[in-house]
Amino acid sequence: MNGRYPFLISIPHGGIAIPPELRGLVNLSRKEIIFNSDPHTRSIYGFDDTVEALVDFEISRIFVDTNRAPYDYPPRAQDGVVKVITQDGTPVFRRGQTPGRELVGTLLQNYYHPFHKRIAGALDTLPIEIAFDCHSMLPRSPPVRMDAGEVRPLFCLSNRGDRNGMPLKRGALVTCPPEWLQALTRSFQAEFGDEGRVAMNDPFRGGFISVAHYRRRRIPWVQVEINRSLYESEDRQVKEEQLIELR
Repeated sequence: MNGRYPFLISIPHGGIAIPPELRGLVNLSRKEIIFNSDPHTRSIYGFDDTVEALVDFEISRIFVDTNRAPYDYPPRAQDGVVKVITQDGTPVFRRGQTPGRELVGTLLQNYYHPFHKRIAGALDTLPIEIAFDCHSMLPRSPPVRMDAGEVRPLFCLSNRGDRNGMPLKRGALVTCPPEWLQALTRSFQAEFGDEGRVAMNDPFRGGFISVAHYRRRRIPWVQVEINRSLYESEDRQVKEEQLIELR
């Protein structure tokens, strides 16, 4: 025994870097890139010394989203593996500079596939019993979503099931046993119950990472979303004390 928890932690959206291949094409400021990433998740979930594996990603999700399928790219998808618009509808790239198939392929080869290979390698070689795909979410749903403006819970824990963690229909896939997700939800609610709601599969049901790697290895996956209001002010400034408490 090495004293580590048998967990894998995935932090796919904590990075803010622009791939060199996209230099000169981007329409966004550094501040906009940070806002449209999952700021501070690499600090919140950075349990490097206590878990079997932690896999994070330097590139901003705006430019390479490892939680999307590799075939969801422009012009087929605006919110796919390479984004076309931000959460508030701002164009990601300068006019006429949206990456084509060849450039998207280069981004996949250089960044996307290596990230997933790191996860696969950890699952194949380390004694991992459960994996967590870790994110943050805006306090309210952004304008580009169907539920725009709706208040979000403090935490959303997801296994691709319904709001009780159960399969949507008989035989449907869930990435984590319902009773595990329910127990985890109760634990979060006991810790944060005075501050707000802990939800299952609402507003997110889990993305490509948890589904793809669960299907490959059948090791349980939970997607975790933390509300940014727990550590950011309304003007998006970090509340350092709260950030430390969350750790």
